[in-house]
Amino acid sequence: MSGQLGTTENPLRVAIIGSGPAGFYAAGQLLSTGDPVVTVDLFDRLMTPWGLVRFGVAPDHPKIKSVTRVFDRTAQMPGFNFHGNVEVGSDISHEQLAAAYHAVLYAVGTPHDRKLGIEGEELPGSVSATEFVAWYNGHPDYAAMDFDLSCRRAVVVGNGNVALDVARMLALSVDELSVTDIADHAIELLRASEVQEIVVLGRRGPVQAAFTNPELRELADLELADVVVDPADVELDPASAAALADADMTTTKNVETLTAYAALTPSGKPRRVVLRFLASPIAIEGDQKVEAIVVERNELVEGPDGSLRAQPTGQRERIETGIVLRSIGYVGTPLPGVPFDDRRMTVLNQDGRVLDSATREPLPGVYAAGWIKRGPSGVIGTNKKCAQETTALLLEDFAAGRLPQPSISAEQLLTELRTRVDVVDYSGWEAIDAHERALGEPTGRPRVKLVSREEQLHRATVRA
Repeated sequence: MSGQLGTTENPLRVAIIGSGPAGFYAAGQLLSTGDPVVTVDLFDRLMTPWGLVRFGVAPDHPKIKSVTRVFDRTAQMPGFNFHGNVEVGSDISHEQLAAAYHAVLYAVGTPHDRKLGIEGEELPGSVSATEFVAWYNGHPDYAAMDFDLSCRRAVVVGNGNVALDVARMLALSVDELSVTDIADHAIELLRASEVQEIVVLGRRGPVQAAFTNPELRELADLELADVVVDPADVELDPASAAALADADMTTTKNVETLTAYAALTPSGKPRRVVLRFLASPIAIEGDQKVEAIVVERNELVEGPDGSLRAQPTGQRERIETGIVLRSIGYVGTPLPGVPFDDRRMTVLNQDGRVLDSATREPLPGVYAAGWIKRGPSGVIGTNKKCAQETTALLLEDFAAGRLPQPSISAEQLLTELRTRVDVVDYSGWEAIDAHERALGEPTGRPRVKLVSREEQLHRATVRA
């Protein structure tokens, strides 16, 4: 390649891996620079973009999904290309990407759940909330899963928004679900659900819960379910009361909402969502499947760093249940050829620059953004700032001449890739999108998701 790098004739070529919020925000930021001129090839192992906006946001939260309009505008920018159905590490290697681009930026998220690490966790009926969420959102890798909802009680372990999403999905009526983009297979199973009570367990207290206010407050609007909080759980110990005095507005409002729930008298709705605190699971019991979960009561004690941590009291309780949904966080998985931090379960990086495992020095031209960079924290919008931090470093390295020169052209790599892989471009995704929307229109749904890879590929190919 000849000519000055970063010009129309010789643009700065960047490969971004992962088309969720972090990937799209990074793409938009790079394409908006003007100087240098940048082209972005956005790769995703799925044929559909948007990551957790499509497969993680609850179906009854359509407003959150409106951020995809921003991503669509990015996709129309000059220099943008989408390559779906391409898995890095399988269809194409990091080494191949590094040879064809000036920079490679990983925004692949943290796709797997943390384990509880307790006896009985592997019993049938003990399932990952990550899988359950992907299943009801129509993720093709999870569409064939089945969940036994023939039990009277379900237990959700975790005190974040995903735990609330899972509890709410189990509590919603079919009428409430049928106007959303929930996968059809999920509507049918939830229609037959016999679950009457959903218990949500948090190992610490109300002050430490990671809910956001809207998600907690909307439980009051459930058509079929009362919200139940034991008044004793919102009686704060001195340490929690002191922590609340210095807490942010989100925490303050959460405690106010939980206190209001504790004062309510159940109205007799057919289902209940029970929010419990200071309770840690210590074992899951059952013969051939989950039959109960054993929890231990905790108390909060101040740790060496001043934070409050949960300490077991020895008081134990057995809760009968047929399904346990684990929602205690996400972890990243290593990518072949990319340094990984086994402690943080993210790509090994400093502020977005990926580091060499041996020297801990930045690897020229390799970056990370989003959850695979910082861990699973924040909301969708948090990824915008995170991506900005990374893209600023990338452009700083470009200006300083620190980016490597590709040894082959991206066109060569992509041409060879298409001989082996059915690559879906953005117009292919738009064909899938149009078909899904058309399927939903007769019944007033935003879309009916295609959950099979074969059907997605067919729609992307025929453009109809």
